[in-house]
Amino acid sequence: MAKVWLQIGLVALGAGASSALLFASMLSGSVAAVALFYLSPLPILIAAMGWSHWAGLTAALIAAAGLLTLGIYPAIAFLVSAGLPAWWLGYLALLARPAGPAGELEWYPVGRLVLWAAALAALMVLIALAQFGSDLASMQDTLHRAFERMLRARMRIPAGETLTVPGVSDPEWLVETMVAVLPPAATVVAAVTQIFNLWLAARIVQTSGRLTRPWPDLAAMRFPPVTAVALAAAVGASFLPGVVGFAAALPAASLLLAYAVLGFAVMHGLTRHLPSRPIVLGGVYAAVAILGWPVLLMTLLGLIDSAFDLRARVAAMRGPPAPLA
Repeated sequence: MAKVWLQIGLVALGAGASSALLFASMLSGSVAAVALFYLSPLPILIAAMGWSHWAGLTAALIAAAGLLTLGIYPAIAFLVSAGLPAWWLGYLALLARPAGPAGELEWYPVGRLVLWAAALAALMVLIALAQFGSDLASMQDTLHRAFERMLRARMRIPAGETLTVPGVSDPEWLVETMVAVLPPAATVVAAVTQIFNLWLAARIVQTSGRLTRPWPDLAAMRFPPVTAVALAAAVGASFLPGVVGFAAALPAASLLLAYAVLGFAVMHGLTRHLPSRPIVLGGVYAAVAILGWPVLLMTLLGLIDSAFDLRARVAAMRGPPAPLA
């Protein structure tokens, strides 16, 4: 037992140090550092899924302790945005309960993992925005000043001069648009990062042979029925005035992203028996990567499948597989 805990401790130490370095790489300001920053939860997820959630939690605390050398704010920001969410997702991914007399196990559903990633993303951005003030005016004013400073620095315009942006007739409108769009966009980016890191960590741990959970059928992923109600409530609340509507836009954005992920799963399920499946899926992913807006079609597909169970209907139309000759 002592040997096991020693191994967990060493893994946690290595994962925590790696995660802290990835998180701190953002200070360099380079484009490559942004990608490394988004991968900062990955070592913690690997430790949690490959060894135990205790290894993941210890790695998160070690990374935060290391970031204390940069100040208490980076350490807390790491725990909120990367460390603790990664540990929690790693813990849930290996959660199971007995499902039969022969020792079968029912593993935590993949759909709920995606929803947890979406919820954590919204919570992370909300906590970050709360640092700007407790009311809507304070939050928007802080974001407005930050974007204006960013544009002035990019355009090399001193603070005393009128802000001008090439190709934009009304720079003030541009700043106001960025203030309105950034929080939901940041939530979507955070949710994508959480989901991608979770998938990548699971693949790495599976390749190493340490993944105790069987690889799930991602094309069969489903959401609980109450998810659609939560999405409708969040979207409706986002139209309310004040800080309530501003905050409700965050879970609305993250849940729409979750339904886009579900839409991709539905697409994989519907094309499972098509000879042209690689071409169809490749075209879909290329369209989303290049154009961006087709992801809305994936969201719509996920919503339609949740309401009408397209995968089950198509499977019933295909009928049972033909008997072997």
